[in-house]
Amino acid sequence: MTVSNRTWFITGSSKGFGRLWAQAALERGDRVVATARNTADLEHLVEEFGNLVLPLRLDVTDRDGVFTAVGQAAEHFGTIDVLVNNAGFGHFGMVEELTEVEIRTQMETNFFGALWVTQAVVPIMRAQRSGRILQITSEGGVRAFPGIGAYHASKWALEGLSESLWQEVEQFGIQVTNVEPGPYNTDWLATGSRTSAVDSAYDDVRATTAGGFDVGDPAATSAAILQLVDTDRAPHRLFLGKTYDDIVPIYQDRLETWRRWQPTALAAFGHIANTATTRGEH
Repeated sequence: MTVSNRTWFITGSSKGFGRLWAQAALERGDRVVATARNTADLEHLVEEFGNLVLPLRLDVTDRDGVFTAVGQAAEHFGTIDVLVNNAGFGHFGMVEELTEVEIRTQMETNFFGALWVTQAVVPIMRAQRSGRILQITSEGGVRAFPGIGAYHASKWALEGLSESLWQEVEQFGIQVTNVEPGPYNTDWLATGSRTSAVDSAYDDVRATTAGGFDVGDPAATSAAILQLVDTDRAPHRLFLGKTYDDIVPIYQDRLETWRRWQPTALAAFGHIANTATTRGEH
């Protein structure tokens, strides 16, 4: 496989990052399985790139439908070299405001949807002993803000799942990266998010966190994604944007808290000989 003949499987290809990255891959001669809930939203790609594009209708929450679509893609192009789990949306609401349906819907798309697509694609990559998996999480997968806990929960869950995944599949030549974009000027807020009914008890919290963000140009991410896919040894995590400087003090504080409470942690271990045969993690 060379840089110019990869086959990509991209969820959420009709807009935002998915559309931009599909376009970037196609422009350099790669093939793209572009998926969306409505294939009419993918016609622009087919018109411009013809047979390099396979448009497929896909609802990532439909596990059977996911496996069918992945099978069609592999049969059509003969391989899947790059998986981009991009489909998802954001849900705004304080934790107390979330309904059961809202949190389950958030998890079904952002977490379980990515899981189903990953499970469908990994056997193909494992058989060909190569592949790249890009899990599009968020800077919200490594930090959190009030008022968007459901979204954070879905992205932190995907981060943890993928942390295990890369350790399981790297023996098969499959590399996994959690791609963690910060704020970008996409239509995510306008069409890619939902909101719970508001409880006035949290008005002060909302007012405190209502400030704007320094947003990036989404088109500028395409070169970074191509570089990530082309590198011989992909990182397990990659920020897109200016997140790093904001994240550093958060993690420094976590390390300092763990250090300060280490005597309590060790005391909680007790005096049992260190001969345990299980990890006992919770």
